[in-house]
Amino acid sequence: MKMNWEPFIGYLVNVTMHENYGLTFDSKNDQTLYEIVFKSGKLTSFYEDGLLLETVRENHKVNIFIPLSSIKCVEMFDIKGE
Repeated sequence: MKMNWEPFIGYLVNVTMHENYGLTFDSKNDQTLYEIVFKSGKLTSFYEDGLLLETVRENHKVNIFIPLSSIKCVEMFDIKGE
């Protein structure tokens, strides 16, 4: 299924990524703990293969390209991002 992202341009979105990163080793349970990766920002554009978000970090605008294959879940807020 293909999603029509056009109605959500300018919306604030939170993206949960498929990728997890090893955070630490828990010797008590003999396992690695993982951190879930999120990306957030204003949806500025979309492409056949991904989304482009804009956010601000340390007073600088940052563009984030997220390949569709890396997306696990997207939350779209009915608020226009800044």
